[in-house]
Amino acid sequence: MGHFDPTQESQAASEEKLELEQKLEARTRELAEALAREEATAEVLRTIANPTISAELALQAIAQSAARLLDLTDADIMRVEGDGLRLVAKHGSSRQWPIGYMRPINRDWVTGRAVVDRATIHVPDLQAAEAEFPEGAGYARQLGHRTTVATPLLREGVAIGAILIRRMDVRPLTEKQIALLKVFADQAVIAIENTRLLNELRESLQQQTATAEVLKTISRSTFDLQAVLDTLVQSAAHLCEADMANIARPGTDGFFQVAATYGLLNDVQRDVQAKLRFKPGREGLIGRVLLDRAPVHIEDAASDPEYALSHAQQAIGFRTMLGVPLMRKETPIGVFGLARRSVRSFSDKQIELVTTFADQAVIAIENVRLFDEVQARTRELSESLEQQTATSEVLQVISSSPGELEPVFQAMLANATRLCQASYGGMWLCEGDAFRAAARHGDAALPSAFAEQWRSGTLVRPGPDVPIARVAQTRQALQIADLREDRSYLAGDPLPVSAVDIAGVRTLLGVPMLRENELVGVMAIFRQDVRPFTDNQIELVSNFARQAVIAIENTRLLNELRESLQQQTATADVLKVISRTAFELQPIFDTLVENAVRLCEAERAFLFRFDGKFLRSAASYNVSPELREFVDKNPIAPGRHSISARAALERRTVHVPDIQVDPEYAYAVRDERPIRTTLAVPMLKGDDLVGTITIYRLELKPFTDKQIALVETFADQAAIAIENVRLFDEIQDKSKQLAEASERKSQFLASMSHELRTPLNAIIGLTEMMVTNASRFGTEKALEPLRRVNAAGTHLLSLINEVLDLSKIEAGKLELNPEPVNLAKLIDEVIGTAGQLAEKNQNRLIVEAQETLGRLTADPMRLKQILLNLLSNACKFTKEGDVALRVRKVADGRDWVELAVADSGIGMTAEQQAKLFQDFTQADSLTARRYGGTGLGLAISRKLARMMGGDVTVTSEPGKGSVFTVRLPA
Repeated sequence: MGHFDPTQESQAASEEKLELEQKLEARTRELAEALAREEATAEVLRTIANPTISAELALQAIAQSAARLLDLTDADIMRVEGDGLRLVAKHGSSRQWPIGYMRPINRDWVTGRAVVDRATIHVPDLQAAEAEFPEGAGYARQLGHRTTVATPLLREGVAIGAILIRRMDVRPLTEKQIALLKVFADQAVIAIENTRLLNELRESLQQQTATAEVLKTISRSTFDLQAVLDTLVQSAAHLCEADMANIARPGTDGFFQVAATYGLLNDVQRDVQAKLRFKPGREGLIGRVLLDRAPVHIEDAASDPEYALSHAQQAIGFRTMLGVPLMRKETPIGVFGLARRSVRSFSDKQIELVTTFADQAVIAIENVRLFDEVQARTRELSESLEQQTATSEVLQVISSSPGELEPVFQAMLANATRLCQASYGGMWLCEGDAFRAAARHGDAALPSAFAEQWRSGTLVRPGPDVPIARVAQTRQALQIADLREDRSYLAGDPLPVSAVDIAGVRTLLGVPMLRENELVGVMAIFRQDVRPFTDNQIELVSNFARQAVIAIENTRLLNELRESLQQQTATADVLKVISRTAFELQPIFDTLVENAVRLCEAERAFLFRFDGKFLRSAASYNVSPELREFVDKNPIAPGRHSISARAALERRTVHVPDIQVDPEYAYAVRDERPIRTTLAVPMLKGDDLVGTITIYRLELKPFTDKQIALVETFADQAAIAIENVRLFDEIQDKSKQLAEASERKSQFLASMSHELRTPLNAIIGLTEMMVTNASRFGTEKALEPLRRVNAAGTHLLSLINEVLDLSKIEAGKLELNPEPVNLAKLIDEVIGTAGQLAEKNQNRLIVEAQETLGRLTADPMRLKQILLNLLSNACKFTKEGDVALRVRKVADGRDWVELAVADSGIGMTAEQQAKLFQDFTQADSLTARRYGGTGLGLAISRKLARMMGGDVTVTSEPGKGSVFTVRLPA
């Protein structure tokens, strides 16, 4: 056993404790570093995941995190562009390179070597590595850098950039720090890749959208090649970030020239481009493309040694250019060109996109070429199709513009002048012996002075030799090959003279517009050169004229339909007011005069009621307070002095087109905003005058027959409304009298019931006593008659009680005494009473009730009365069967108690059930004779149930029995 030394033992313990504390401190530091790395990594990933943050900002965040976590002086991120590395993000104080700095990729500098070797390059002290990195060592000594590390950004083994980090002291990175640096490099690759994919997706969507737009234009434009080419050059310029774009096509002189252009800034540039002509050669972009039959990319036209169109380059200002041929099989049929005003090359994707657009242009050009070939081979068929299309368009305009003639006429004239290659056209409608200009087309070809003469609405009365007058006379188409040689011009008629001398009309074609050989108007087209119209063209214009007549007739019918609908709507509104106002006349009168003014285009209206002597104002519309006061104070007697008085006197409609010239009119209010046209319609009940409706216009414009008929309808409705109110008042009075009679009847029944019940009770009591004590009174031989008298008295008393109950219910004097009712006890009492009824026909009485029925608030006496009535009927109509009383609680929005009486008796038909609950009514006369009864029990039972907030219903089938259900609120 060795000697124990306390001092040594204590020293060992202290050393062990120190070692543990150091390990703990190291572990804590490692944990803190790990947490910091995780936080930085999460922050960078959040930045990368945000689609709104650009790659540059994401890389900047990575550089900042790397510098902070690795305790660096600065951190740079560079991306590969061609043969060089461009600085795209940096963090720190280094002034060596600015953002955007570009340096060739090689192994002579740390970052370049990392990219070339695709490996991390770790230089502990760059200032001491002059032999390996002479240039880098010089920069390091100049700027103070020491430890330098570069790691490549690898995507699928290919270096796309690098991260360069530096420290101002010699402090190499640990393996963990280098591993963390590689993590940051991976995150940078992810950020760059995300941005690349997002940009590619955006470019793809833009290209797809542009392609779809172009294809849509091709499909919509059909053979409008210019629209397609314009869309193509505009889309290509936008998607390829070009300042201008054009498409060159062969011209009539054999040279290529620009057919569609986009992006030129002014007329000077457009003029320069329009004058350019191209052929295969090296002097320009289009010539080279035609020569090479392949895409041509000129980096800078200003410095290109072969580019010879310097005047165009200087005037338009293009620098970088791209041209793609439009090839049909092996032959170029055009060139698609793009240009930028700065030196900036087009990418491969942009070249590919322009190639796609070039293919679409070829498709469009080919479509048009094929179409033109078909047109050339089948000209006659094409003209026929054009005419059919034009006719369809006109019919479409007719269908899409119901009631509007102007767009229809314009469409007809536009199609007629286009298809017949005329300069302009016009249409005139007949008005008696005159013609009113209805439409014209081609104003651009007309001098303003001449166009003013023929503007829409102009009314002319042509002489007999004028072409439209001759068309009207003959009802046939008229063609004048040269109006200058026509007799109307030679005679000096002003209309043809102005047409020839001012508008330059030479050839003219006029076609009549006929409806059942009645002239409606004339349609004419004109040419400013001597070139007669063909037979097909004359037939085409004749078809348009027939369509014009159809359109006019359709419009007339439609307007009539609209007027009819308006009148029907107004009539319906009045009837609605009549139904809603509950026999108030004033709202009806107000609605009538308002609708009369609105639908008849009148200025104001009065509705007068006749009191047997005078017409007194009952309603007015759009009348000044002064006029209303005057009319109220001066009622109108029937007579000739006013239009309303005249209509009242004659009991007929009076229409005066101009009241100012009416010799009999003498109403004192004549000068108050002088009226001109007046219409008065009497309101009649048979031959009796009820009143008048009078409407006025301040202009001389007679009312139409339809408007007169409408006001007559309003007058009839007013008379009906007045009669309805009279009848309603009579009914109200009769109802009051009936209510009083019913009250007296109820009082009489109550009194008579009391008077009858007293002797009946005495009879019933006396007969019961005589039957019970027959031996004492010596009435044994009269027992049967006494029992019949007793039964008849009891039945009669029951009938009197029912009649009394019914009269009280009808008079509203039957009072209920609701109280909490113990259902189980009430059912026992009812069944006890009904047992004798069941035994009479040998029926089995059954009770089916839930165990916990509880209490019900109701009048117990009346509830017993209802149940005994139902059980009595069930037992009466059932023989040797089952009669059941079923009681249950139900919930249907609220709590209810249902008491159902079911039997297996004779049942009822649907017809019998329909009148079952009517007073003094039984199922049918046969049932009444066979089973007896008053027909009041069920009616009273239902009324009592409804007074208690419930109801009585029935379901039944003949021969299968019936179920009467009493439902009361719980």
